[in-house]
Amino acid sequence: MIDKRDIPALLTGVMATLAGIGLARFAYTPLLPAVIEAQWFSASAGAYLGAANLLGYLFGALSGHSLSERYPPRALLGICFAAIALSFLLCAWPASFAWFFVWRLAAGIAGGILMVVGPSLALTATPVDRRAHIGALAFAGIGLGALLSAWVVPLLLETSLMATWLALGVLSLAVGVIGDRGLARLTVSEPASSEGASTPRAHTGVAIAVLLVIGAYVLDGAGYVPHTLFWVDYLAREHALGHPSAALQWGLFGLGAVCGPLLASAAARRLGWQRGLALAFLAKATAVALPLLSLDLLSRSISSLVVGAMIPGIVALTSGRLAELVGPAAHKRLWGRATAAFAAAQAASGYGMSALYAGWGSYTPLFAIGSVMLAGGFVLVLLSRGLQAHHGAFSTPPRRH
Repeated sequence: MIDKRDIPALLTGVMATLAGIGLARFAYTPLLPAVIEAQWFSASAGAYLGAANLLGYLFGALSGHSLSERYPPRALLGICFAAIALSFLLCAWPASFAWFFVWRLAAGIAGGILMVVGPSLALTATPVDRRAHIGALAFAGIGLGALLSAWVVPLLLETSLMATWLALGVLSLAVGVIGDRGLARLTVSEPASSEGASTPRAHTGVAIAVLLVIGAYVLDGAGYVPHTLFWVDYLAREHALGHPSAALQWGLFGLGAVCGPLLASAAARRLGWQRGLALAFLAKATAVALPLLSLDLLSRSISSLVVGAMIPGIVALTSGRLAELVGPAAHKRLWGRATAAFAAAQAASGYGMSALYAGWGSYTPLFAIGSVMLAGGFVLVLLSRGLQAHHGAFSTPPRRH
């Protein structure tokens, strides 16, 4: 149950993830077929614009922590919320590829900063015994954004493409205002910096296990790109299912993303971080491959729900698994590195798969590639368990009283 004292942290975390990924990235996915059909851009150019957001996200993820240390977090996040709103408002009419590229890139940078800084601020302001619960709920903003875009975009597209871009800009502004209210009421319960804390000394085997988990997370960042960039266009145009059917699947994707953090929390409690993470990778690999076997209503609905759920689910489980391996003192540093590596893989995959689509003219092989990558992540997670069991989790110097 949510305590009233949790509301500022929840507003901060949920609005940051809602704007940072739920709108800045996922709202573009159901827009892509309409942009192509309106002949604003070719199919390959539209795919590259989606990848521009991933490149921006990499820059934002790399710079988010240092920027939050240098500038007031409320001002920094306010600028990010405004940039995302402008990225929609200023792309509401046909313009050059360069113009759209710059604003999709800016939305990605702002989204990366929001995803790094927003949830971190929320957790810092939350009592230790409530952090697992609040941390999981903060990532539900990803799914809420996908749900909102699935509901709003098809309705607005019936009016005009311009109206859709403008409405998403206004919605982003509203999300930013709500997030800023949460930030204004946020009370940091302890310093965000872990300087001075003793860092566990990991055995060589555990250090390798950490690399394996981060490697799996990298493969996740590359492997889930087909569903987040191309899924709607794949269904609507390549398989001629139409916008309403494709929008329904994006709504199911969003519904899954809302449930994902809660499922991850339950899996961690019942199975443990490692087994829960391995199960999540296996489920996601299977769901990404499912469209290759069948695209009937049941198959594509399961694929949408499961991939949607496992996107925030794997984020939460990877974070918990790293903390289990290295202890809380070293977790923040490693989680920052994992996030940057994930963003780099995501950007590289976005551009690589866009290039493959431009060459092949079909999205179908990209889902096979993504599934293989996720299956590789599943194997790496399993290997990390063997190393942990052999060497132990971590060792710390004995405390002196």
